[in-house]
Amino acid sequence: MRKKKKKRIFPLVFMLLVCIGFLIWGAKEAATIYFQKLPESVNVIKNAVSHTIEESIPFSEIVIEEAEVSSGFYYQLLSDGQQLIYKEILQAVRGQAESFYIHTGDTKEFSMIYEYLLYDRPEIFWCTGGTQITSYTDYSEVRPVYICQGEELQQRQAQIDAAAAACLAGISMDATEYDRIRYVFEYLVNTVDYNLDSPDNQNIYSSLVNRVSVCAGYSRAAQYLLQKLGIECIYAIGTIPQQGPHAWNIVRCNGQYYHMDVTFGDPVFLQEENGANIPLDSINYGYLCCADSELYRSHTPEAGIPYPECLSMDLDYYVLNGMYYEGYDSYVMLLNMNQSIYEMRPSFSCKFSYNDLYLQAHDDIINNVIPQAAQTLAVHYGLDTVWYTYVEDPMMSVITVYWRYQ
Repeated sequence: MRKKKKKRIFPLVFMLLVCIGFLIWGAKEAATIYFQKLPESVNVIKNAVSHTIEESIPFSEIVIEEAEVSSGFYYQLLSDGQQLIYKEILQAVRGQAESFYIHTGDTKEFSMIYEYLLYDRPEIFWCTGGTQITSYTDYSEVRPVYICQGEELQQRQAQIDAAAAACLAGISMDATEYDRIRYVFEYLVNTVDYNLDSPDNQNIYSSLVNRVSVCAGYSRAAQYLLQKLGIECIYAIGTIPQQGPHAWNIVRCNGQYYHMDVTFGDPVFLQEENGANIPLDSINYGYLCCADSELYRSHTPEAGIPYPECLSMDLDYYVLNGMYYEGYDSYVMLLNMNQSIYEMRPSFSCKFSYNDLYLQAHDDIINNVIPQAAQTLAVHYGLDTVWYTYVEDPMMSVITVYWRYQ
């Protein structure tokens, strides 16, 4: 991983519902889920009569069609009974129900299903995941916590719609799947800044309207926009070792699955983490359409969730653009670096196929090749002073040099 300051970038936040844990990825401060326990005498009675009163519980009639939810990655992980609860929750929170009933008395099961629902549905931006819940043997009454309601929700939805339309106006549905994915990746990197203190940073309002967010906001916005462009996009969760929880995406392109981490593509995030003096208009493409073998050097997926395997390197940015090296030749590296200068590219990157090769090449590139290329920059453009900076990413076996031409 890139050299970093010693601080946590994705603090872990727990929302506690007595015995329920609900993870909010990338949040800075804890929100609270309240659990209203009934008096012990009532608990005894309700356990005894729950099967008798089952038929009188006012469960809502489900009007959500199976086709509307069946493509959800997390929905597909659930049993038939859990899928019913998923629909009950979705239908209720869509309508901003003050309270509703679900077919489970297991609060841990409810927490998991609600969590999965929010992972599948980035458009549900008004839910925090927080609830008050009264649990019985076979069912529960749920009171959701909403960020906004009524007129404020409508205003926010209109702002999101306008922001999404402005984004999508820049890409055609006739574009290739890869071009659509890359477009959204670049759009979010260029328009959203990473900030742990950003409000609403767990939802798409933060990234699309406020344009400041954390990993959850980046990843949900990518999912939201790509789904509108007809691209299968999964909201993936896991951790960055030694740092904490993190969210990114898995996209399907030309029949293959690839990882995409917009947060790690953002130079504001890079500066926040390692203090590198890099141009703010630069993009780290190493996290666009990468394979398990690349992403899992720095990311650890959530245990127990069977994410699709991402095995192909075909769309790896470095492979596509001739920046991927399976051997090292100092002379060839200098030629390629000089060529980037002749073509006035803002940067030059080289990625090595394995870490030992990176280590073999590292000192020569830093101490010899880059200074020689800087001389080429000075001579070719008649510069008295040459400015450049480089970023080392030993975790991903990448070195990137940024050139200034004036």
